[in-house]
Amino acid sequence: MTRTLTSKPLLPPVPAALTAMLSIQAGAAVAKGLFATIGALGTTSLRLALAALILGAIHQKALRSLDVQGWKAILPYGLVLGMMNLTFYQSVQHLPLGLAVTIEFIGPLGVAVFSSRKPMDYLWAVLAGLGILLISPWAPGSRVSLIGIFWAVLAGVFWGLYIVMGQRVLRQVSSRQAVAGGMLIACLLPLPLGLFTTGAKLFEPSILLFGLMVAVLSSALPYSLEMVALKALPARTFGILMSVEPAIAAVLGLLLLQEHLTPLQWVAVVCVIGASIGSTLGSRDTSHAEVLN
Repeated sequence: MTRTLTSKPLLPPVPAALTAMLSIQAGAAVAKGLFATIGALGTTSLRLALAALILGAIHQKALRSLDVQGWKAILPYGLVLGMMNLTFYQSVQHLPLGLAVTIEFIGPLGVAVFSSRKPMDYLWAVLAGLGILLISPWAPGSRVSLIGIFWAVLAGVFWGLYIVMGQRVLRQVSSRQAVAGGMLIACLLPLPLGLFTTGAKLFEPSILLFGLMVAVLSSALPYSLEMVALKALPARTFGILMSVEPAIAAVLGLLLLQEHLTPLQWVAVVCVIGASIGSTLGSRDTSHAEVLN
């Protein structure tokens, strides 16, 4: 997804990328704190709706210039974006944050493996699969929710589709149109479900305040920071940096949510990170537009 770029970035590219990941996972941790009050569906709908308002205001000129064909191009991308967020928050409701993000990484890894099909890529896929097995309920000492794993795998599938759809939509509309229009469409399914399950509680001032915090941390701020990084770094370098996101999620889950992983689960996180880095190093250095999502 594309990000807003300022003429004088506040951070150098590498710190900007790392701060973006910290922001996204901190936003997920804050979102998880809302689950007890408005549930995963209510949190998803609130986050997407507020993010759509923020990004729509930032990119209002780009949105006004969209024609019918542009909206048709953005529609599948936005729907996949909404489902990716919906299924991810469902997984976080049942799993520690670090494990949910680790399992979800099968999405971009799957896209990398199937788009490349180099023999070495299948080794990275096996390494990632080993990591997922170490998280499974059948691993020694594991008490992981099977339904949580199901939602995380589904979120990973939607993440993979999101990457493919993102590459496709950027060939037809501008990046600003894609990010703002996609977020508006992403609200179509979660928002009615959130309103139905949560009702008026969704509009309580304290809930709206935390929802706004989630929207800023998970959308507006990281999108801007990642654009700074993407403009200055080779795509392969950016991909390697993003590979450490499961570890960041696990550490923030420990610090902010007191979610303790078992030693085997930490090994699983390392396996998936290693597979992601290996796959990135073995890929061609794609253009920035191809990794924006």
